Amino acid sequence: MKKIKVLWDLFMIFLKIGGFTFGGGLAMLPLIQREVVDNRSWVAEEEIIDIFAISQSVPGVIAINTSIFVGNKVAGKSGAVAAAFGVILPAFVSIILVVTLLIGLQGNIYVEKVFAGIRAASAGLILLAAIKLGRNAVKGRLGYFIAIAAFLAITIWNIHAAWAIVFGGVAGYGLYLFNGGTKHA
Repeated sequence: MKKIKVLWDLFMIFLKIGGFTFGGGLAMLPLIQREVVDNRSWVAEEEIIDIFAISQSVPGVIAINTSIFVGNKVAGKSGAVAAAFGVILPAFVSIILVVTLLIGLQGNIYVEKVFAGIRAASAGLILLAAIKLGRNAVKGRLGYFIAIAAFLAITIWNIHAAWAIVFGGVAGYGLYLFNGGTKHA
């Protein structure tokens, strides 16, 4: 019975996150963090950063990948399915409804202005996610150097994000070896 409650909780939490967050997976990250770290203590602060990094690095949508990781950690494979289904369902239903409605509202100035506001709010949520993750993920001078180097490499030199992640991992591991295998950066 307890397992069913946990599965239901996973489904409902991710349904709520998926249903009330506009702007895609990145905009969902602060809400996921608040629910699974702060409110439920299912995942530790350090661990959620790792989950976000892995979820961004593997193919697929970050919100779905994150829901699968969290669901699996909390309740195994059935938890992964419950969380993923919860986060996917609102988008699926919304897409069906939006396509149906927008066909008749194409070119409507009011609809265009509403979506302009939604896009702006979504950008704010993504910025919030970046700031919150940056506070906890970037540590020490090397961490700041890697973050700045990755940002510049991606934005200025148009290097694929996967290469920036590989560089960051190699640099972090290299520092670990350079320090004689100690944890301190």
